Amino acid sequence: MAYSTYTTEAIVCGSRDSNTSDRSYLLFTQRAGMLWASARSVRTEKSKQRYALVDFSVIRVSLVRGKSGWRIGSVESLINPFMQSDSRQARAFVQLVVRSLRRFLHGEESAPAVFVDAKAALQLATKEQDFEELGNIYTLRLLEKLGYVNQKPSFAPLLTGDLEALLEESVSAEGLKAIDIAYRASHL
Repeated sequence: MAYSTYTTEAIVCGSRDSNTSDRSYLLFTQRAGMLWASARSVRTEKSKQRYALVDFSVIRVSLVRGKSGWRIGSVESLINPFMQSDSRQARAFVQLVVRSLRRFLHGEESAPAVFVDAKAALQLATKEQDFEELGNIYTLRLLEKLGYVNQKPSFAPLLTGDLEALLEESVSAEGLKAIDIAYRASHL
């Protein structure tokens, strides 16, 4: 029986060890959403995949859907913004992005707009900027794309367009209140 191989970009959102040298990874993929995929013998020293499958990495991965779930085939590392960040604030921002994805996305449901924003935010973490304001903009955009926040005129321009182009903007008090209400309403 032949299995289909899916090649897609993904963000490594977490991992857990299994057996002696295996590891399962929580991947947020562009085409399949959030999923767990296992890699065999990835914790051995001779493994070629172990350095690409590091938490917070943006990777290109080939996945195979088998009887027992997703398996990781080949992996190519694109960037690791956590390792490339120069400051503690940048690393905290990378953690905020991944923690938000883990908090609000569950199951294999495609969310390409969320993936594009998350990847752009992780790429911006390697540059020096106001990460607190960038975190507010990213969180507001994520919650709006997932349906937790309704557009209001005071922060509607922040919800569209390229994330990097919005770095000069700031989230209004009404936008911060909308984020807080969305957090409470989500019960997550």
